[in-house]
Amino acid sequence: MPTYQYRCDSCGHEFEEFQSMVDKPLENCPKCEGKVRRIISGGAGFLFKGSGFYITDYRSGQYKKDAAADSTSSSSSSSDSSSSKKSSDSKKSDK
Repeated sequence: MPTYQYRCDSCGHEFEEFQSMVDKPLENCPKCEGKVRRIISGGAGFLFKGSGFYITDYRSGQYKKDAAADSTSSSSSSSDSSSSKKSSDSKKSDK
């Protein structure tokens, strides 16, 4: 159920109310019984959980190709740097 925000015109009291989308808006303040108005709010973001709702599920084909190419180039460069480090370490131990 959505959460709606209200503000009282009389006393300025702000509060939230869980209501069904088909319920009529509240009319009276719970503090002073004055007239209330529904406030337009930014709302909350929502997150899909579970398989099938990951952020990258709907990426374009080109994005997937670029990401795959990037991951292969980064893994080969890291293996190159580790092999050069091993060879420099072995040279130090020879001395």
